[in-house]
Formats: sequence, C-alpha cells, structure tokens
Amino acid sequence: MARTMPAAVFQGKGRIGIREVPRPTPALGQALVKVTLTTICGTDLYILNGEHPVREGLVLGHEPVGVIEALGPGVVGYQPGDRVIVGAISPCGQCYACLSGDASQCGYSGGGYEAVGGWRFGNTIDGCQAEYVLVPDAQANLALIPDGLDDEEVLLCPDIMSTGFSAAERGRVRLGDSVAVFAQGPIGLCATAGARLAGASLVIGVDRDERRLELARGMGADVVLNHEEQDVVAEIKRLTGGGVDVAIESLAEQATFENALRSVRPGGTLSSLGVYSGHLPRDAFAAELGDHRLVTSLCPGGTERMRRLMSIVAARGLPFRELVTHSFPLTEIEAAYELFASQRDGVMKVAIRP
Repeated sequence: MARTMPAAVFQGKGRIGIREVPRPTPALGQALVKVTLTTICGTDLYILNGEHPVREGLVLGHEPVGVIEALGPGVVGYQPGDRVIVGAISPCGQCYACLSGDASQCGYSGGGYEAVGGWRFGNTIDGCQAEYVLVPDAQANLALIPDGLDDEEVLLCPDIMSTGFSAAERGRVRLGDSVAVFAQGPIGLCATAGARLAGASLVIGVDRDERRLELARGMGADVVLNHEEQDVVAEIKRLTGGGVDVAIESLAEQATFENALRSVRPGGTLSSLGVYSGHLPRDAFAAELGDHRLVTSLCPGGTERMRRLMSIVAARGLPFRELVTHSFPLTEIEAAYELFASQRDGVMKVAIRP
C-alpha cells in the first residue's frame, strides 16, 4: 500500500500544484475516506489570493464525496466501502458551541479551541483535494449516501446547498414571506431554493447573467431582475408594497450588500452569506431606526444536516445537478482553479476527480 498520495497543495500566494504528501492513517475517532469527487469553492480562491491566511503546504478543499477506506477505533455504524459525504464544517459534537446548538461555530481543533468556526478542512487541517482525506470526529460527520444517488447529485451538499439553505433558515423565512436573493451564483441559487422550500410566497432573484436568472426560475424564483437593466430596489419595493420581508445577500460586494439592505421593509431581515468586509450604510439601515435585523451564517455541517440535504436531492424536485458545469481530473487542478477564478465559459461549479 502506497505511503504517499497526490494532493493539491497551497504553495504560497497565487500558487497551487500537485505534490506527493504522506497518506494519513486514521486514529481514535477518525476515518480515512478515498475521495471520488470534490470541487473548488470561492473560499479556496480567497486562500490562493492571500486574502485568508493558511500555512504553506496545506492540502486545500472542503467538499468531499468518497468511500470509506479505513476506520479508527471508536467509529461505529460504518464500514470500509461505504459511500459517504462529509460536511465542509465538521463539528466535534461535544464542545460548548456544539452542545448549545451552534455547531457551525465549533472551535475544537484537536489541541484546543480556536475562533475559526467549525471550518477545518483546507483551513486548519488538510483538506480533500487529494486522493484521500482524514475525517476528524467521524462519528459526528460521516453521512451515508443513499442508494440511487450518484456522486454528482450530492456534491453540493457539503457546502453550497447547506450554506444557501442556511440563509433562509437564519433569516427565519416564514410561510407567505416575500424574499429577494441578490446574486444567483451557486450559493445564491441554493438560497433561492431554500426560500421557496421554507414557504415564501414571492421569491425574487437578482443577477445580471441571463443564464443564471433562468436557473433561478428553475430553483423557485417567481420573478427575476437584471440589475444592469433596471433599478432593482425600486422594482422590489413596487412588487412588495414597500420592501421584502427577507433579503439574502450572497456575493459580499458593497453595492450588492447595500441594495439588499435597501430592499428590506422596516422590521425586515437581511441575511448575509458572503465573506463581507465593507461598512454598513446608515442611510440604508434607516439610521438604525428601522427595526431591521441583520444575520450571518456559516455553513451548517454534521451527519444529520447532510442526511437532510441528501433527502432533498433524492426528491429530485430542483435542478441542483445543473450547477456542476465542468469537470477536471486532480492532475489538472491548476487549470480548474484558473477557469473557476476567471468565471468564463459559463462556469458555476467545477468537479474535481482524484
């Protein structure tokens, strides 16, 4: 059995490439998963561009689909050969955050607690853009893939679906609510689907790309607006009689954030998904007098979350698979990153096949 494996390794700002790295061995509570499919996330681009610091030599990636290769002591209910996914956020299940119902903020890193949320893969530990990935706290994070679902169908569950749906959940979308989703990239499209599934009676999708707006209709948008062709804030207020109950922002750009905030009715909610570093415009926030509610969310993970997401996929009521537009072998990871970063050729999500 080989002692090394190929992996996509961060080699410093702007540099990623394939290296042979030690193949992990699972210890107590861990699982070794042979990765059959993974993808590239916008967060990986933040790392590559130097916007989110990680150590050089780290294996990137946090969206694994695969097959259990080996189990460490203490992991029960699974066996080698089982097809599984693991959430991008991998809570330990036993720290204060996990036991308080805030598992996405699990800060356990094996040697202590850190303020990193539960995001470990490709951040504080080696990730899954590799032949194998070592899963910590496997009992709380492995999720069996149901028979009848293939790898491509569940690829979005570990991060994109979970993140997008969380915007509607954290925004407390209720039956009969009006919801506007700003930016219809993969996460925004899943937020659109989440708003529809949560019971919104009016879902408005906002983007400038006509193909993405058409996908938004397939994900449940009743109305789509091109922000390059009209004043979307004015149109949203016209359609809703003063503003939406919940606006979801999924791009993390200042202009998008402000437009989302301005589209919310007094007493409404802005649910922000992007990694945002701008400022809050006081005029759009009604000078803090509008009883607005601002919430953020980090992709929920864990076994039960993944099971629920796969049950939605299995119902086959929404075209999640259409969001995976390109595929590359792991050996061509640099080309895959270049395509994803350039956002050309209609790319949405890129599948990576180790």
